[in-house]
Amino acid sequence: MIGIRDDNDSAPPAPPVSHAPELAARIFAEGGWLHSGLSLEHRPEQEQMARTVASAMTADEPLLFEAGTGVGKSLAYLLPGIIHAVDQARQLIVSTHTISLQEQVNTKDLPLCRRIFQSRPELKPYADFKSAVLVGKSNYLCTTRLAAALRDRQELFASPEHTELQRIVTWAATTADGLRHELSPAPSPDVWEWVSADSSACSRKHCDSERCFYQRARARIRQANVIIVNHSLLFALINAVAADKGDSRGVLFPDDFVVLDEAHTVPEVATDHFGLRLSSYGTDRMLRYLYSPKTRRGLLAKHGGPVEQQLVVDAIDAAEQFFGFLRDRLLDKQPIVRIREEGSCEPWLDGPLLALIKAVSMRADKLDEGPARDELIDQRDRLKTYQTGLRQWLAVADPKFVYWIERSGRRNTVVTLRTAPIDVAPYIREELLQRGTSVLFTSATLAIGGRIEAFQQRVGAENARAAVVQSPFDYQRNMRVYVAADIPLPSPQGARLAIEALIDYIRFCALRVSGGSLVLFTSYKDMQQVADVLGSEFESEGRPFFMQGLDFSRTELTRKLQDAGNGILFGTDSFWAGVDVPGPSLSQVIITRLPFDPPTHPVAEAKSDWIRERGGSPFNELTLPDALIKFRQGVGRLIRSATDRGLITILDSRVLAKTYGQLFLDTLPQPQFTKLTRESRGEHFHPFR
Repeated sequence: MIGIRDDNDSAPPAPPVSHAPELAARIFAEGGWLHSGLSLEHRPEQEQMARTVASAMTADEPLLFEAGTGVGKSLAYLLPGIIHAVDQARQLIVSTHTISLQEQVNTKDLPLCRRIFQSRPELKPYADFKSAVLVGKSNYLCTTRLAAALRDRQELFASPEHTELQRIVTWAATTADGLRHELSPAPSPDVWEWVSADSSACSRKHCDSERCFYQRARARIRQANVIIVNHSLLFALINAVAADKGDSRGVLFPDDFVVLDEAHTVPEVATDHFGLRLSSYGTDRMLRYLYSPKTRRGLLAKHGGPVEQQLVVDAIDAAEQFFGFLRDRLLDKQPIVRIREEGSCEPWLDGPLLALIKAVSMRADKLDEGPARDELIDQRDRLKTYQTGLRQWLAVADPKFVYWIERSGRRNTVVTLRTAPIDVAPYIREELLQRGTSVLFTSATLAIGGRIEAFQQRVGAENARAAVVQSPFDYQRNMRVYVAADIPLPSPQGARLAIEALIDYIRFCALRVSGGSLVLFTSYKDMQQVADVLGSEFESEGRPFFMQGLDFSRTELTRKLQDAGNGILFGTDSFWAGVDVPGPSLSQVIITRLPFDPPTHPVAEAKSDWIRERGGSPFNELTLPDALIKFRQGVGRLIRSATDRGLITILDSRVLAKTYGQLFLDTLPQPQFTKLTRESRGEHFHPFR
């Protein structure tokens, strides 16, 4: 991971006054600099958000702010945030969940901020702000390690890999940033791990800061006023630097402050990263990096001897026995199994790992100071961390965590040991909210029924200030809502009839709309069944048909729907959020089922148990709130600009038949809806023309 702190970091001096509150007021006011100077629309909701954000940043207080679609929340936090960062010589961390929003902030919003700052003499001191995108350390090429790999290629690589190494050398001479994704086709993982910056051998001590791509990136990060990151990397880095932060103020950097956009995803991402993940695949790669008995190459082929090499072989054999037992005995009938008590498996790996750790440490002690010694120490520390995690998983000792095992991979042969906190709120509170700095959680969907209390509890921010501003879009005029009243309720007995009804309604609704339709499913099986019947029908009607899970990524499918103009896109889980297709290309969102996640996953199951033990209702406190937020996200795919208009069509009659159904209807920005039946829909279903 990116190294965050430097040894010479010291406590910052007392900061000067921040002009963020007063300048934000003048920028966003009606008739203010945005409105009169740049002819940008004045949005009262955006002004309220900007003023509130500026106040929280200058007071170093946490803030939760829901801003409906169209508020312009990016400018509302970026402009006061940049002013505050420049005035106080602090760094603003902006974290997003999706790559598309990360790219939007970097390539669209920040240039607009610069243009705004250049438009007024009072703002010009901020026009030269510096920004950088924070990328994981393993994504960078390290020229020091590349040179070492070239020098030691006979000990490290089999002959076929020499060609791949040379391809990377050629690319290194022309690449601007040395980022892995810039090399096409992607480099071989077996070669890249020897030349990436993800090692202690890549450091300012060993690398030329002018030539090493990672060290140059670090220099840009140190100088940046605004740093863009994604939630996953943010929490990975929080874990990496947690032990080094002490009492200093800041989350990643000394005295930084943080914005978490798309914050509704934070509890899930944080839960994933505050736990443990040890896979059979990762274990095998870690050990064969030291020494591969098949190729007789690796780090210990150069810096070790027969004794150390045999210890690696012993550890590989023990790992195969350990993970093979778990795969064959525990995962033979289902891909995910919760582990509730100690003794699920013998600690076959513990002894071989301990012997290998001691041997690698002794080899490192015999080497002089330099990259090779640091590389061995790095590997020893990884082995130690791995062994500690393995012991924790086998012990199943922490009642605050849930433990499980899962099978994955193309052939379903990869076994992964997992843990996660049952309640992630204390960890978010400690690592974000108790760092003495401002942290903003913002999204278009934080609230349920206009109240943010449920989300506050999820992130441990019960005492933080919270605010909600509605979307300025005219939903009354531009959104029509239809609810199918005669689709059978979901049940095992009525599954066939329900699918037949879904097929019938989706055919009718999608073909009646001249623009594009996004059809959201909660089950891949249901989506496949409907697609098998309707896919060819849509194509024969001249309607381009796209479906998740075939040949294209979500980003590519979204672009294809935009370009088609009248396409029909089927998607499941990840398509309920992050899809941004303005205009007629997305004229209808069809919701096939209310997005309830069954509490069968070990994390959901453990949370349900925990809620019951406290006398609560898992459905009301966990399942229903999650479904309402996801439903709001799905509905939010439709109206993406002030001129958009279209239909929300709900094909789940539970919104009419169940008492909780009204809660879903209440979250709709357009409260009026029309009931449909197969007999009446021809008369009552009216798309925009």
